[in-house]
Amino acid sequence: MPSQESPIQPLSETRVLDLSQNLAGPYAAQILADLGADVIKIEPPGGDPARAWGPPFIGGQSPLFQAANRNKRSLCLDLKTPADRHTLHEMAADCDVFLQAYRMGVPERLGVDYPTIRAIRPEVIYASVTAFGTEGPLREAPGYDPLLQARSGLMSITGEPDGPPSRVGASVVDLGTGMWTAIGILGALRERDRTGCGCHVQSSLLDTSLAWMSYHLTSFLATGTVPGRQGTSIAMIAPYQAFPCADGEVMIAAGNDGIFQRLCEALDLPMATDPDFGTNEARVAHRPRLVAKLAEATRPHTVAELIDLLGRHRVPCAPIHDVAAAVSDPQSRSTGMLRPAHHPEADSYVDVALPIRWDGQRAPFRYPPPGVDGHRNELLSPEED
Repeated sequence: MPSQESPIQPLSETRVLDLSQNLAGPYAAQILADLGADVIKIEPPGGDPARAWGPPFIGGQSPLFQAANRNKRSLCLDLKTPADRHTLHEMAADCDVFLQAYRMGVPERLGVDYPTIRAIRPEVIYASVTAFGTEGPLREAPGYDPLLQARSGLMSITGEPDGPPSRVGASVVDLGTGMWTAIGILGALRERDRTGCGCHVQSSLLDTSLAWMSYHLTSFLATGTVPGRQGTSIAMIAPYQAFPCADGEVMIAAGNDGIFQRLCEALDLPMATDPDFGTNEARVAHRPRLVAKLAEATRPHTVAELIDLLGRHRVPCAPIHDVAAAVSDPQSRSTGMLRPAHHPEADSYVDVALPIRWDGQRAPFRYPPPGVDGHRNELLSPEED
């Protein structure tokens, strides 16, 4: 069992060359780094463009860069030059994972495509992240998170019913693609343990955005009904949305008939025995009347009062926090997800941890996101393995 002094690091003997930039690829590589991999971030001259995505800046780097590059070392190489390309190929001969997120055609021009790297390191796990995949009319097009939220339909289901489509505030397509890429790499490493063979792991922003549409796509493909924007609610469950209070709103999730009965008891409403509201199917069919009656009952309460009342009746609910309230919430503070960490360029730095524990321990914060080319000497020294 790992201790606080020796937390689990299952990839401690794994070397990763991370040529990706921006968010999706770096986030995948950070997950591997958190698991103990030696991740070497190969950056173009001047560094990853995401470093400049601000303000604000933390230690001279953007928050987005800081959030996706801890536990890595940095080396700048100009892959357009034969000398630096040769250096990278020498490093590739000793790597386990090679990760890149270039547009189609670029890896071949830079000499970092799969056939080239596989010839150097036959057992390599080669991972490529693209915007739209490797087939189809858009296979060579650039893509960013909001473009894929728009194209996949994700924006069309986000926002209020009478308002315009909205982007999901967090970069869920980029972050999700990073997560799927890391899962694919871990699976490939396990398969290599079994067979000795490397493979090509492929992920794309489009695949991720379609995966996040999940049951919306399943429903449409089965019924032909195009889902619309639901605000805070969900089309297939009721009540499952935010309700007004005297000083704000509370999210209520009555996911089954038992919870709905307890909600009615808490609010002193006779609706649980009404045939129009007795089952979820009935509640969905009569949603406008249901929501109006519940809103009338919740509106006189303050947020704190309603949270307390519903909690005593075991009704799942939550205040709608802004970021400041979320990070100061005692429950958020208790989990260890927000951890103060040393950063040489910042007086005060709080890291958002990997959201997994092993035997109660989180993956360690070994070192902060690297400075541009910050590890050149140690990486190119003759002693470097």
